[in-house]
Amino acid sequence: MSLTHAQPSLPPAPAGLSTGQGLACVVFAATAWGTAGAAAALLYDGSCLGPLALTFWRAVGGFALLLAVRLLRARGPRAVPVPPGSRPRERRGHAAVRILSTGAGLTLFQAAYFGAVRSTGLAVATVVTLGSGPVLIALAARLTMGERLGRGGAAAVAGALAGLAVLVLGGGGAAVRPAGVVLAVLSAAGYGAITLLTRWFGLRGTAGDPLETSLWSFGICAALLLPVALREGLLPAAAGLGRTLLLLGYLASVPTAVAYALYFAGAAVLRAAVVSVVALIEPVSAAVIAVVLLGEHLTAATLAGTVILLAAVAALAWEEARGTGKERPPLPAGGV
Repeated sequence: MSLTHAQPSLPPAPAGLSTGQGLACVVFAATAWGTAGAAAALLYDGSCLGPLALTFWRAVGGFALLLAVRLLRARGPRAVPVPPGSRPRERRGHAAVRILSTGAGLTLFQAAYFGAVRSTGLAVATVVTLGSGPVLIALAARLTMGERLGRGGAAAVAGALAGLAVLVLGGGGAAVRPAGVVLAVLSAAGYGAITLLTRWFGLRGTAGDPLETSLWSFGICAALLLPVALREGLLPAAAGLGRTLLLLGYLASVPTAVAYALYFAGAAVLRAAVVSVVALIEPVSAAVIAVVLLGEHLTAATLAGTVILLAAVAALAWEEARGTGKERPPLPAGGV
């Protein structure tokens, strides 16, 4: 799927999305993110790029592609103007805070996760990051926005966490290192902050254009990572440079530029805890790719974890589609 084909799918504003469209956006984003791991694994094998340098190039590529889409969209037919007073107008200072906060959260999420993978391994890092994410988000959403999951939602969260644990830890033999666990929790906190901020601004009607949010968030991420990426080694190996550039191009487009723009659009109209659980589709898509494209064997534990995780996600999506939580809680007093 190319960025050119995906560009019309990017909505001019998240307020125009229905709940079903928001779910579709997050499902696509999570599925695409699952392909990023396979691309990264291939890049680590021969490019000599470390996790921070790889994240930097992913952010730079995503920024460049979204900037091109933004310029093309500006040349196209002008959108129908929004009637005055139909939507809250976001102040410039608030927009700057929103973009900077999202960019900082994205940087923490990505950099801490790759650090956790290096420190304690892929299995433990994935379980701690994706497993603690929904818990942190559900608790924070309850405290800051008054969101309630209900019994069905709580059961779906528990089922999703159980399925994820079976999926990732089914092979056993994973070594747990405290430093890696701390980094994974920091990564989950960064992801949770992004989700909660997007939801909070979505409730206010000032979530902004998802393309603009993704564009400048990746720019901030690249700027923050540049110094540490330089120390790690920024340039890939000359051998196999063509293959490296092709993989970097894919990584920057589908699971980055397109996926994050759609994620921000969907997260603005869905409850934060729902987004966090639906995003757990990512390890499922990664497992499918590993079997179909990389020739890995599907163990009984992997199959069981996949079924449990998909069932939990389907149950939560069905509950959201039924209209659970239609009555939104009042917004916190004051601005950002």
